[in-house]
Amino acid sequence: MDKDKAPQTPRRMTRSSASSSSSASTSNNVTAAKVNSLEPLTINDLLVGGDPISLDDIISSFPGRSSQILEIVRLLGPLNSPMLPLFMYGGSSTGKTSIILQLFRHLNRPLVYSSCRTCYNQCILFESILNQLLLHRKNAANSYSNAKRCERPSDFVNFLREALTNVINNLKEKSEKLISNNITQGKIGNMIYLVFDNFNLVREWDKSSTILPLLFNLYDLLKMPEVGLIFISSTSPDTFYSNMGYVEPIPIYFPDYIEGDIRQILLRNQVNQKLYSSFLDVALNSFCRITRQVGDLSAALKPLYEKYCEPLSDKGKGVAPNAEMKRRLFRHINPHITSYLNEVFKVSSLSSTEVETRKEEKWKGNPRRLEQSEELGSLAFHMSTSAKYLLISAFLASRNPATLDASLFDSKGGSDNRKRKRKPSEKALERKETLEEELLMKGPGTFPLERLLAIFQCLVSVAEEPSDDEEQNNDGLGVEGGNGGLMSDVLLQLSSLCNASFIFKGRSCPIEGSTRYRSTISEDLALKVARSLKFPLSKYLYRS
Repeated sequence: MDKDKAPQTPRRMTRSSASSSSSASTSNNVTAAKVNSLEPLTINDLLVGGDPISLDDIISSFPGRSSQILEIVRLLGPLNSPMLPLFMYGGSSTGKTSIILQLFRHLNRPLVYSSCRTCYNQCILFESILNQLLLHRKNAANSYSNAKRCERPSDFVNFLREALTNVINNLKEKSEKLISNNITQGKIGNMIYLVFDNFNLVREWDKSSTILPLLFNLYDLLKMPEVGLIFISSTSPDTFYSNMGYVEPIPIYFPDYIEGDIRQILLRNQVNQKLYSSFLDVALNSFCRITRQVGDLSAALKPLYEKYCEPLSDKGKGVAPNAEMKRRLFRHINPHITSYLNEVFKVSSLSSTEVETRKEEKWKGNPRRLEQSEELGSLAFHMSTSAKYLLISAFLASRNPATLDASLFDSKGGSDNRKRKRKPSEKALERKETLEEELLMKGPGTFPLERLLAIFQCLVSVAEEPSDDEEQNNDGLGVEGGNGGLMSDVLLQLSSLCNASFIFKGRSCPIEGSTRYRSTISEDLALKVARSLKFPLSKYLYRS
């Protein structure tokens, strides 16, 4: 048979086998054609794709994040401006990664993005960064291999410096061509930015004690003003203390979204925003008490919204709810809110009818005690008295400046509010606004164990004595000053609060040599805990 002649299908081959073999050969040819047709990567592939976006559109897309966005833009500076390392931190689902990517899309500047979640060890992280800088794409043609084999930190620094030098030279050549051709649009500058997302996960790696100082010291090791470093973490910079000195990154804090901001985010891309807004009036507050993560809330509210629209035809499309319709839909969905909360978030709670029955049985004829019980029941968890005081002490230590402890926690039990206050001048008001912005950017402060215990003792000394019932309910964990057994109990309570993520424990500070802590609770939760103790929190909270 002639070799050039195409092979013919045997007579005994079935139609299915013939079609499968032909489809397999076709798919192989298509795959090979795709591999061969892939164009080599260029410097433009380091830009964030998508249509241009304005800064106003970014601010409107992220409610409650205008101060953080403007601060990042200010720190990044104009085109070709050197910058100090940035450290963006806050809870999950607070918009850190999305904002930085949208800002680079707006600024049209190249960056190398690496997530420490997908790059789960130092070798993968090193090779991922080098692949992007060397414009290397893994495919079947190169057997899906990396541009450089890199396992040791010393090799990574050498390869990184070489790759960055090549990229910066390419950027300079491109800028010179644009200038020579009198083209003002499309400038990307000479800067290259390295973004490390989910940076807090590096602490869980096997060689974290080596990789953390290395990444923080890249600014000093490289000594390249054209390179910018951005770290994105869910924990504060204080959790990364090491024994090596490095240029401290500029912290930018992203607090949790408040309920109004979550509402604006969830209303986006809704077909009937008026109907969905009436639904959020009913359900959002209950769900926000459990979580403020937008992703979790969106997934949890979706089936409940479908239940909300059941009495309406065509799933409520084009319906403008009036007051009567809102009441009818509320009566329809109200019995299902608790069950959906339990199903999604696994929260064990009584039904609304059982709660009302118990209230009537226990507090019948005493409306004042019923009001107090509702305040005490606002906490969604049980906590001993000493743990509550310790949590309040940690909250005050994070919010109040350490220099004001002597005046706030004096022998009279707080600052003297009877002093005559002068009318603030314009400069004082401007200084106050500046301090508030700085506190917002820095977030909750850290404190040593000694300061926490000192505040705890002061609060306990001015607190009212608990009743006998409370002492029995708390298993003898009542608060009494100057007791060695209490101090050991406080240390156990502190460990429990750290494990529950109410208080964050950082590493030892190389300057002070002591472990530092930081409160992670919001002011709303602190007020609830204080109300359960009948403790005047606002009397001790410093307001700038």
